[in-house]
Amino acid sequence: MKTFSLSANRLVLALMAAGVLGGAGVVLSEGVRAHATVPTASLSAPATPPIATIVAPDFSQIAQRHGAAVVNISVVGKLPAEQDGEAQAAAPSIDPNDPFYEFFRRFGGMPGMPGRGGNAAPEQPSRGQGSGFIISADGLILTNAHVVRDASEVVVKLTDRREFQAKVLGSDPKTDVAVLRIAAKDLPVVPLGSATDLKVGEWVLAIGSPFGFENSVTAGVVSAKGRSLPDDSLVPFIQTDVAVNPGNSGGPLFNARGEVVGINSQIYSHTGGYQGLSFAIPIETVLQVKDQIVATGKAQHARLGVSIQEVNQALADSFKLDKPEGALVSSVQPGGPAEKAGLKVGDVIRSVEGKAIVSSGDLPALIGRATPGDTVAMSVWRHGESMDIRARLGDAAEKAVKAEEKASAGEQGRLGLALRPLQPDEKSQAGVASGLLVQGVEGPAALAGVQPGDVLLAVNGSPVNDVEQVRAAVKKATKSLALLIQRGGDQIFVPVRVG
Repeated sequence: MKTFSLSANRLVLALMAAGVLGGAGVVLSEGVRAHATVPTASLSAPATPPIATIVAPDFSQIAQRHGAAVVNISVVGKLPAEQDGEAQAAAPSIDPNDPFYEFFRRFGGMPGMPGRGGNAAPEQPSRGQGSGFIISADGLILTNAHVVRDASEVVVKLTDRREFQAKVLGSDPKTDVAVLRIAAKDLPVVPLGSATDLKVGEWVLAIGSPFGFENSVTAGVVSAKGRSLPDDSLVPFIQTDVAVNPGNSGGPLFNARGEVVGINSQIYSHTGGYQGLSFAIPIETVLQVKDQIVATGKAQHARLGVSIQEVNQALADSFKLDKPEGALVSSVQPGGPAEKAGLKVGDVIRSVEGKAIVSSGDLPALIGRATPGDTVAMSVWRHGESMDIRARLGDAAEKAVKAEEKASAGEQGRLGLALRPLQPDEKSQAGVASGLLVQGVEGPAALAGVQPGDVLLAVNGSPVNDVEQVRAAVKKATKSLALLIQRGGDQIFVPVRVG
């Protein structure tokens, strides 16, 4: 299959030549505008009005004006494999038989490969490359934390070919942001914009050094906003289809007005190269971390002290929610900020400081951007009612964990469980005050993944101490039940269909 692309000018001329566009009303200028006049005879019905204007940003102007403020970063040190290229959501080593193997071997960036940018022998220095951009004329530079992690030497190369030894002022692995400084003056800088104002479908532009090819320009559109990735990051990522490859890490993402709206940070790939999914850190998150690093040399993030999981339709039905949104609390850290505030297992956190929690990943992103010691107001759904809770946040010693949806439970009959109360020694061993031991599993519970030996702690958020409590809950259920299961020290709510 062949692919091709036409510039806006050539596209308009091609359409005119084919008789699709009339010659009148076509205006080509900076910004590329083309007003199309469609012959009346070709109109068959007054359907949805056609879009009469094609508008594309002048990428050449953005590259010309701001490309000089984008730098190449070379690193020497004992670096993890992924630092020699792009931090990836999924990037296994390339098979030696793959057509791109030789390309990656020569130009670097793939885990497990020898050659420039690949993993060196343990006793030899490891080298990596990335990108960055200048935000102050006196040499302040932003990049990714994974680009400079464990680096013994960092060299910044400007577009005028000058090179400077850079000092790492600080880095924050939780958001993947690092701040560098070089001893230089009167440097070109990038203008900063707002990721909040970005719209899905809006044009964006990336400048960086993929595979060491400095100041390379790629463009695309915003695919989505507020993306949560499987690594439990505190970042609400901007997803784009801009081509980003190893070496683009740390480079700027521009909007159509030439303002930086994010730092290109990750790609999702099965090959290690670009496959249409790239992710950038919003500039608001970047600047918040930058300010802390410049002031103190490090960044702090708040902690609520809960484990959470996604609310799917079955869980929404179980908890009588009008729609499957929010962050379901599957465990509360003893003595942590959440427990002190009165949060309980089975609560669904629906908003923080008035900002809605749609996906469970929204919660750690919002909490992580707060400062330890801040008090936040949360709207919580508990036992079919909404309530307000205020929590004083702690310091993020560890991230909130999003539990995976894998276990399940039920009751003998409609649920398919054989249950018995826990013995005192079993309670002590499991570290619980109450619960029921799962002795046998079949039917809906088996389909959901419940196993003998699991401990049933609660049904729809209410703790259970005997089988009759489970039977009573099953009788009331119309669609599904949310069962809190403990297995091997981990807890998770599991939806089980009963109707």
